[in-house]
Amino acid sequence: MKRLTTPFTIVAVLAVWEMACRLLAIPSYILPPPSEIAVAAIEFGPHWWVSIYETLLTVGCGFALALGVGFPLAVVIARSSTAYRAIYPLLVIKQSTPIVAIAPIIIVSFGTGLMAKALVAATVAIFPIVVSTATGLIATPKEYLELARSVHEDPWKALIRIRLPFAVRHIFSGLRVSITLAVIGAVVAEFVSAGRGLGYLVYSSTAFMRTPLAFAALLMLGIIGLSLFSMVGLIQNTFFPWAKDMPDEEGANA
Repeated sequence: MKRLTTPFTIVAVLAVWEMACRLLAIPSYILPPPSEIAVAAIEFGPHWWVSIYETLLTVGCGFALALGVGFPLAVVIARSSTAYRAIYPLLVIKQSTPIVAIAPIIIVSFGTGLMAKALVAATVAIFPIVVSTATGLIATPKEYLELARSVHEDPWKALIRIRLPFAVRHIFSGLRVSITLAVIGAVVAEFVSAGRGLGYLVYSSTAFMRTPLAFAALLMLGIIGLSLFSMVGLIQNTFFPWAKDMPDEEGANA
């Protein structure tokens, strides 16, 4: 019965949505009913693949860039209190600045190509990776770190053998949030760059009053975000199932 809760809720919401649009005679350019959204999605046909590919490419490149920069940065922050005090406030300031204000500057500086759009996505996605990874590394139990010191364990070996296993849960929590934020960043980049992708499809559809198609593109973005979120969780459960049983203790900075 529990497995049917989510599908039943979705069907109920769509049914109420459809009836409200019909009974209240809401113009489709303001709020289209689900049936018109479905028709618009079907009529768009094979063009979906081009838009989906462009958005996924931006999301993938942006997420990879955020991971490639954010993970080493988190290690540095976790190992050095000086780096923590120097870098962390800058990350908070960056995250507090709306991406819609940063994106135009990036597009003007780097052009409208994939590099610029991936940089916009990475700018949004990097924060949870750094914060979650650093938190997990810092939270390693003190006794394990003291044991490593007592046997003169190399700091980098201790990082790989002790700190990282204890930080797996935190790391993947950050990755789940990061991958969804990368989708948001990709959409914002496509808004600004006026190129291709689902974000541009939403922008252009609303500009030409094709609201049902815009809603269909939004639905597609939601499906992509949910799928990527679930994929990260699947990777964790497949390759790091033991991480669920790891103790959650507060540690001190080594």
